[in-house]
Amino acid sequence: MAVYSKFLTARYSTMAGGAAAAAACALLCLLSKRRKAAALHRKKSGKTLSSNEKEVKKEKAAVDRVFLARICQIIRVMVPRTFCKETGYLILIAIMLILRTYCDIWMIQNGTVIESAIIGRNVSLFKIFFFKFVVSIPLISLVNNFLKYGLNELKLRFRVRLTKYLYEQYLQTYTYYKMGNLDNRIANPDQLLTQDVEKFCNSVVDLYSNLSKPLLDIVLYIFKLTSAIGAQGPASMMAYLVFSGFFLTRIRRPIGKMTITEQKYEGEYRYVNSRLITNSEEIAFYNGNQREKQTIHKAFHKLVEHLHNFILFRFTMGFIDTIIAKYLATVVGYLVVSRPFLNLAHPRHQNSTHSELLEDYYQSGRMLLRMSQALGRIVLAGREMTRLAGFTARITELMQVLKELNKGKYQRTMLSQEKDSEMEQAVPLIPGAGQIVIADNIIKFDHVPLATPNGDMLIKDLNFEVRSGANVLICGPNGCGKSSLFRVLGELWPLFGGRLTKPERGKLFYVPQRPYMTLGTLRDQVIYPDTPEDQKKKGISDQVLKEYLDNVQLGQILEREGGWDSVQDWMDVLSGGEKQRMAMARLFYHKPQFAILDECTSAVSVDVEGYIYSHCRKVGITLFTVSHRKSLWKHHDFYLHMDGRGNYEFKKITEDTIEFGS
Repeated sequence: MAVYSKFLTARYSTMAGGAAAAAACALLCLLSKRRKAAALHRKKSGKTLSSNEKEVKKEKAAVDRVFLARICQIIRVMVPRTFCKETGYLILIAIMLILRTYCDIWMIQNGTVIESAIIGRNVSLFKIFFFKFVVSIPLISLVNNFLKYGLNELKLRFRVRLTKYLYEQYLQTYTYYKMGNLDNRIANPDQLLTQDVEKFCNSVVDLYSNLSKPLLDIVLYIFKLTSAIGAQGPASMMAYLVFSGFFLTRIRRPIGKMTITEQKYEGEYRYVNSRLITNSEEIAFYNGNQREKQTIHKAFHKLVEHLHNFILFRFTMGFIDTIIAKYLATVVGYLVVSRPFLNLAHPRHQNSTHSELLEDYYQSGRMLLRMSQALGRIVLAGREMTRLAGFTARITELMQVLKELNKGKYQRTMLSQEKDSEMEQAVPLIPGAGQIVIADNIIKFDHVPLATPNGDMLIKDLNFEVRSGANVLICGPNGCGKSSLFRVLGELWPLFGGRLTKPERGKLFYVPQRPYMTLGTLRDQVIYPDTPEDQKKKGISDQVLKEYLDNVQLGQILEREGGWDSVQDWMDVLSGGEKQRMAMARLFYHKPQFAILDECTSAVSVDVEGYIYSHCRKVGITLFTVSHRKSLWKHHDFYLHMDGRGNYEFKKITEDTIEFGS
C-alpha cells in the first residue's frame, strides 16, 4: 500500500509539473500572438514610426558597462561630496542593515534554544531565553524602523539633488524653449523631470537596500555555516547564485527597453490630456470633444497595449524567476544541509544525541534557508536592476540633451534641400555659424540668412540697421518671417550665418499678442520677471507702478482687485485688452532700449494705442512693431516689408510711402 501511495504521489507530481510546463508554453504562445497582432494592426492602420519612436527602438537599456557608467554619472550628481547628508544616510542604512542581519542570526539561535527547551521540557532554560526574546523586541523594532526611515529620507534627498540639478540645466537661459522648439530628441520633458526622476530615485535606493542586505547575509551565513557543515555547502550555493544570475540577466534584457517605451507612452498620454485642458475654450468653440476623445483614446490604447504585453512578459519572467530563485534554491539548500546528517560516517555527528542533532539541524537549516532566500533576493534584484537600466537611460539622455543645448547644439530633422535651389546651394545651413555682437543702441543685420531651425529658408540675405530712436514697422503676409525675425533677434533661434549686432538680452523686451500673466500678486504682473526685491533694488516705488497703470488706463484695476498684494488667476480675471495694456505697463517698468511689439495692441482702442506709442517715444524706447493698422504708421520712422517669397524691403517712411494694412 505504501509503495502504491508513493507511486501515486510521484505520478501526480509529474502530472503537475507537466501541467505547469504546458501552462508556461501556452503563455509564451499567447504573448507571441499578441505581439504579432499588434504589429499587424500597426501595419494595417498605416502607422509610421516617428523619429522619437525610432530613437526608443535604437536605445539600449541593459545591465552592462554602459549602464554602470550612466548610473555612476547620476550618482555623482546625487552624492556630490564625500561628506554630505546623502553619505550620512547611506552609512545609516548600512549600519541598520548590519544590525538587522545580526538580529536575524540572534533570533535564529535564540529561537532554536527556546524550541529545544520546549521539546526537552527544560522550564528554567525556556524562561531565560524567552525573557531575552521579549526584552529584545523593542530594539529589533527600532532597528527595522530606523532602516525604513533612512531609506525614505535617502529617496527624498536623492530626488531633491537630481531635480535641482536638472532644473538648473533646464531653466538656464532659453534651454526650456530650445528643448520643445528646436530639439526633437525629448518628446515630454515634464514626464522625465517629474515621474521618471521619482521612479529612478526610488528604484536606485531600493536596489541599494535589496543588494546590500542579501550580500551581507550571505557573507555572515557563509561564515556561520562553514563552521557547522563545512565550506562545500556554501560554495555550492554561491556557484548556483552565479549560474542562475547570469541566466536570468540574459533573458531579462527586454525589460529595460520595455520600461523606456512605457514611460514614453505615459508621457504622451499625459500630454494629450494637458492639451485638452490648455486649449479647452478653442476646442469647445469648434465642438471638438468627439475628435479629442478619439485622440485621447488612441494614446491610451497604445499605452494599454504595451502594458498588456509588459504584464504578460513579467508574468512569464515571474514564473521562471520563482522556480530558479526560490524553489530550486531551496532544493540546493536541502541537498547541502542534509549531507552531514545523512552521512553516517561524518565526524561531526558520530556522538551526537537526538536532541543535539535536532538543534543543530534546525539552526543550520534555518541559516541555510535564510542564505538561500538571500540568494533568491539577489537573483530577483537583477529584475529591478534591468528596470532601473530603463530609467537610467532616460535620465542620462535628458542630461546629455540639456548639456548640449546649453552649449548651443541641437538635433532636429532638417528639411531636404532641393538640388536645383540656388538659394540653398549658396547658403549652407549650419546652426550657430553666425556671429552675435553685443552693442548698445543699435540693431544691425549684416548678411544674415533668416531660416527656421529645421532648415526652411525664409530670406536669403537680410541687411538693415536701426539706431535708437527710429521706430520700425514690420509688415507682410502670414508665414513671411516676421515672428522668425524676432526669434532670431531674441536669440531663441540659432544664427545660420552673417553678423547680428544687438544689445544684451536684458535691454531687449518682447511683448506678444497674448501676454503671459504669472502666478502671484497684481504687483508681480507689472514687474515680471523681476521680484519685489528686484523692484526695491531699482528704487521704484508702488506709486510709480501706479503711474504706469495710469499711463495705459488701468489705474482702476488697483482698487477693483484689492490692492497690489491681491492674488488672483490673472489669466482669467483680466480681459484680453486689459492683459495687453498690463503688458505695456510692464514694458514701461523695465524701460529697455528696444521693444518688440507683436500685434500686442490688437484688443486696445486706437486712442489708448496712440497714447502708448507716444509715451514709448517720450521715455526713449525704440519699437519694432508688427501690426496691420494704418493708424500706427505715423508712430514709426522705417518699415520692413516681407513678401513671403524670400524678398524684403527696408525703407524710410515718407509722405509718399504707400501704407499697408487696414
